[in-house]
Amino acid sequence: MKAILALSLFMAVAAGNASAQWITREYSLVSGWNGVWLAGDATHTSVDELFAAYPAVTEIWRWNPNPDQIQFTTNPSTPTTNSDEWTAWKRNDPDEQLLSKMVGNSSYLFRCSGATAVRIKQRALPPQATWLISGANFLGFPAAGTGLSGSPTMSAYLASYPSASTTVLAPGAQIYKYIGGELSSANPMLVNPPGERMDPNKAYWFQIATVSDFTAAVEYEVAGDGGLAFGRTLNALTMGVMNRSTAGMTLNVSLESSEAAPAGQLGVVGGVPLTRRVFNSSTGSYDETPVQGGFAVTVDASGRINLDFGLDRSQVTSPTGTYASLLRIKDTAGLTDVRIPVTAETATPAGLWGARVQVTHVVSHVPGGSGSTTSQPFPLAFLVHVDSAGMPRLLSQAFTGRLTAEGNPPGIALKEDLVLASGQSDVEPRRYVSCQLPLDQAISGSGAVASGSTVTWNISIPQNDPTNPFVHAYHPDHDNLDAAFKSPAAEGEESYSIQRTCSFKFSATPPSGVSVSGWGTTVLGGNYTETITGLNSRPLEVSGTFIMGRISETAEIQGIPQP
Repeated sequence: MKAILALSLFMAVAAGNASAQWITREYSLVSGWNGVWLAGDATHTSVDELFAAYPAVTEIWRWNPNPDQIQFTTNPSTPTTNSDEWTAWKRNDPDEQLLSKMVGNSSYLFRCSGATAVRIKQRALPPQATWLISGANFLGFPAAGTGLSGSPTMSAYLASYPSASTTVLAPGAQIYKYIGGELSSANPMLVNPPGERMDPNKAYWFQIATVSDFTAAVEYEVAGDGGLAFGRTLNALTMGVMNRSTAGMTLNVSLESSEAAPAGQLGVVGGVPLTRRVFNSSTGSYDETPVQGGFAVTVDASGRINLDFGLDRSQVTSPTGTYASLLRIKDTAGLTDVRIPVTAETATPAGLWGARVQVTHVVSHVPGGSGSTTSQPFPLAFLVHVDSAGMPRLLSQAFTGRLTAEGNPPGIALKEDLVLASGQSDVEPRRYVSCQLPLDQAISGSGAVASGSTVTWNISIPQNDPTNPFVHAYHPDHDNLDAAFKSPAAEGEESYSIQRTCSFKFSATPPSGVSVSGWGTTVLGGNYTETITGLNSRPLEVSGTFIMGRISETAEIQGIPQP
């Protein structure tokens, strides 16, 4: 585990990708081999289930880009199970079904026994492509229209890649497409870019040595596959827009509804109340208008702009499900038709939090005592997790990263061996620790993490626990062993069990009285009290204030013992 994060860093916010925006696309397939570009993600179900209703689809091959390989097999357009570049599914061959899920922004070969139209429900993804210098790239693009119906020519679409002066259409460049039938020297077929109409559902071979992430003349910069993912806490997001072409480009932006989620997925309860935010220099603030009616924006030639979006959280109130929409963007040049996913969830305290306490008072613990103020605040650090049912738990430690569970989803775990190490994952694992608890604890509390409510945890520190302040492993009078240093000492001989009752009372406003950005969503806090027994013959009471910052919105945590 590479990183151990102190709780002074707990203000980091992570927007989750558990929610999704759904769209169904239809693919018209001919008999024989078809090159297909799957723009969205269909891993919510298996390949067997996806194509159970389409018996004409007999084989599916996914192309796996391999940047470490110098060149492909003798003919990269011919699939073979002997190559790591292909993962196959064959309907009637159980031994050839390594392809179990269909990931998005990927190219596939479909082999069909006859013409058929396949409908695939998928999670919308921002456009993405990876061009490899190997010189063999099997890719698709978010072109406008379909086939011969309003689609741009390949020459027009690729005119700005990699620049307006040097394109992939230079002499010697070769572009191929599958035309059905059996594979041969004429299939895939060399296409004529000026006359070839781009189809957003097709994948094409490009025999061009280049390294790039080009998808279109106009490209969109978002944080990740979730697109505009507001999660449970964010109220504003920015999307970058870049125009690669040498002509100004006008974009028409509108908001579409998501389809219903497939079985087993988080339900969609409504569309996202998305707003467009435009800075008003006169007022020094943003003016917000609903996106539902759409708007147009122009990006200068070779220019870049930011589009700022907001969320009307007063309309995001459902306690279950997610709000999902699709931000549809079409350029007036007729080149692209892009759908950016948009999601939001009702604000809840679910997730991982770091709590920082400042103890400022020691309350009376002797008869007639009045207590006193500490000469300076004494810091305490706690790690808190709240699940989807609202159960708050104090944790000794937590690990974030890709889990070792099937599919390696990003998540949170109680133990290090439940998270992939840095060398096994594209997500850097991190460890968060609480300095105030016995080791390997997940202590359930009573109460709710909400303004005006109080959560109380009871912490037991056994007399022989390594974190017990009476225990000193190398001191003979405090090692919890008898005089012969053999048998365990009884309770009270060398150390005492300690009980701590910690209460967090949440307030609607910061206890300091000053404004705190994100208060009530990404930051919570209030007043802290604690009663300690076992340190003294009488209970010791302390109090102060606390602030909690959200580390992650993930409501599930791996390793919690099940009742």
